[in-house]
Amino acid sequence: MYIIAFADKALHLLVPLALCLTGYLYLYPVFHGCAFPSRSGSTLTAFTETLEQHFPLSYASNVANDTVHVPFRLLVFADPQLEGDSSLPKPEDGLLPKLARHWTKICSEEFTSIPPTVTAVTREVLLQDIPEALQALRKRLDLFGNDYYLGHIYRTLHWWTRPSHVTVLGDLIGSQWVTDGEFGGRGWRFWNRVFGSANRVADELVTLDRPEEEKTFNMDDDSWATKIINVAGNHDIGYAGDISRHRLDRFEREFGKANWDVRFRYPLFNGTESTNTTDQVPSLHLIVLNSLVLDTPAMSEDMQAETYDYLNSVISHRLRPVEDRSSFTLLLTHLPLYKPNGTCVDAPFFDYWGDDDGGGVYRPHGLKEQNHLSEHVSRQGTLEALFGMSGNRDVPAHGKGRPGLILTGHDHEGCDVWHHISTNSTWSQSTNNTDEDRRTSWDAVRWTQMNHSSSHTGIREVTLRSMMGDYGGNAGLLSVWFDFATGEWAYQMQMCGLNVKIWWATHVIDLVVLGLSLFSLVRGILVQHDRSHAGQDKAVSPNTSKAHA
Repeated sequence: MYIIAFADKALHLLVPLALCLTGYLYLYPVFHGCAFPSRSGSTLTAFTETLEQHFPLSYASNVANDTVHVPFRLLVFADPQLEGDSSLPKPEDGLLPKLARHWTKICSEEFTSIPPTVTAVTREVLLQDIPEALQALRKRLDLFGNDYYLGHIYRTLHWWTRPSHVTVLGDLIGSQWVTDGEFGGRGWRFWNRVFGSANRVADELVTLDRPEEEKTFNMDDDSWATKIINVAGNHDIGYAGDISRHRLDRFEREFGKANWDVRFRYPLFNGTESTNTTDQVPSLHLIVLNSLVLDTPAMSEDMQAETYDYLNSVISHRLRPVEDRSSFTLLLTHLPLYKPNGTCVDAPFFDYWGDDDGGGVYRPHGLKEQNHLSEHVSRQGTLEALFGMSGNRDVPAHGKGRPGLILTGHDHEGCDVWHHISTNSTWSQSTNNTDEDRRTSWDAVRWTQMNHSSSHTGIREVTLRSMMGDYGGNAGLLSVWFDFATGEWAYQMQMCGLNVKIWWATHVIDLVVLGLSLFSLVRGILVQHDRSHAGQDKAVSPNTSKAHA
């Protein structure tokens, strides 16, 4: 009776809690006010516009008005790092194989040695084997739950915010050293558990037959909303010193090409034509770049050359002229650009392999690890070449460079910086630089500390915080639009997270409530069954008495 009373009280207390937590979990973007930023910059307006998307008639009226609608809405994730079998004990180290080996050991002992052997085996089973088995079980449960935790973040945000595009900024899995079978297993989990309703960008959508060719799509093409724009990370294919053709090929088969770019044409809504101050239809140039092979020494110089050839083809043939303000360049890559120590959590760091070649799996003295791209690649390959920026104030358009934004991953803590040319730059430490070199050297400061008036040239780089549970299940919501009144591009970005402890607690409480509810239901059925039998016994008892009389 005590157990029954306790179960009833627990159920009455837990049901309201379970309902509240479940409602919060599946509507957490609503409670957090997560929404793609609006043109006005108002948080309330952004939330209202997101809400209106779930009411078609109201939203349709806004879509017809380009002063309200934000056509490019990018849902951004970074570093899910799906782990797998490599983080679990080997099959032969499982509890049952260990027990079988213990039994074989006992059976092989002489009669007089069996008691001490049994004692030693029992101690090992209780103090080592069972705890290790429980730890392995916990790890399996953690891997299983983590997949659905990440999947919940994607599904809930995708449903609520309705992005036009989605990207994952690298480190899709947790190790580049896994076997092909394990790689395929993690890929299956990525597409069936985490991003279950999505698919990768097909090769034919982004493959170019000629360097001067350009793939162009409408920005409001709904088909891109269910495509995942995957960026290659070091845990997917390795760093420069250990990237092989085999690792890159299997990544591209599973997740899409590592280097590609497309251009999205701006939709022309009612009234736009009359206010357009540019000669061309505004467009957004999306560039996906495998930055992991840009620094040296690389294991495969041919693969490195291919990436540089790709980058040069973009710069030479598909970038708009620097003075063309109708084009916005959005760079998606994994490795952050160089930053002075103290700017972000990750300081500049490079490490290299030793004298051996690891059996041919990496290059001796090749690049083993890096926190940032090198200063040279960051400055010449990205800021000056790709974005066309310089310190030449005599030609304002050329000096300022192309409008754009850089999104990176890798640094799990995340960072938001402003790369700019400064006379007091700490980037270049060389003592033989000329005055002109020092005058046009680059620096980086936190976005919140930047001062627009102090720099003629600059671009923002957002290193997205990881979406792993240890980092708060973070996601980025990027809005990009063209202001036809000023003839300039604009963007805003908001972060949105979900505490992993809330996810686990909600599901544990829901399971307890489900168990208590089933217990209460079964108990009610049994009580009702007993009462019906008792009633039947009372109904036949008078006849039985007469028969005896």
